Amino acid sequence: MPVKVYKPTSAGRRGMTSDTFEDITASEPKWSLTVPLRKRGGRNNLGRVTVRHRGGGVKRRYRLIDFKRDKFDAAATVETIEYDPNRSARIALLKYDDGEYRYIIAPLGLKVGDRVANGELAELRPGNALYIRDIPVGTQIHNVELLPGHGGQLARSAGVSAQLLAKEGVYAQVRLPSGEVRLIHERCMATIGQVGNTDHGNIKLGKAGRKRWMGWRPEVRGIAMDPGGHPHGGGEGRSGIGMPGPKTPWGKPALGKRTRRNKRTDNFIVRRRGKGR
Repeated sequence: MPVKVYKPTSAGRRGMTSDTFEDITASEPKWSLTVPLRKRGGRNNLGRVTVRHRGGGVKRRYRLIDFKRDKFDAAATVETIEYDPNRSARIALLKYDDGEYRYIIAPLGLKVGDRVANGELAELRPGNALYIRDIPVGTQIHNVELLPGHGGQLARSAGVSAQLLAKEGVYAQVRLPSGEVRLIHERCMATIGQVGNTDHGNIKLGKAGRKRWMGWRPEVRGIAMDPGGHPHGGGEGRSGIGMPGPKTPWGKPALGKRTRRNKRTDNFIVRRRGKGR
């Protein structure tokens, strides 16, 4: 999908780009498949901020996406391709043969009028969801389940895809977009193809206000704060951080420190993401 470049009529326009939205075929969502989205300002159920710099933003409704793809008794026709303000990927509205409507993440190449199916009888075409045991080695997939029946959790962002590398016993090796190779059970579902909207990574917001529309508040550098607000703060004039390595606002090591603590699933990771891991 092409990227629209604006003329530099102002400082905010200079360098700004956006989607052309040529692939969008509907301007309003299916109202019955949306629910209100309450803003929390980055706070959890205890009222404590767990994600900083959140707040404000344009009001939006959440689109209910069928990540499980568990409707095996009927095929569906793609009715529309729509914009979703809650994710980078496009979504497709499916109408099943029995009249039920559902949203799915729109893969690259899916068009209005295409037929989509789920389960063992589905063909190897973009948008169809199959068990990993039925997908040939080397196939590009997305919306991959981690646990059978729990719904897709991996490879759901715009332009990404995972690849099925090998099968051994009841587990398959899947290379994720990060480069990590992970064991996935053969009874987990995955969708064929690459997620659409591949030019999303080329978009430049251009101005701070556009970031505010998305619900992100300003960030302040640690060295610009006082010593009580950040470990990097304090000092006369411009100064370095004054410590062996960069720290988080709470004094923990930042930039490269491994934070994974889920030892329960360590055995399912064949190769770590990143270089030399």
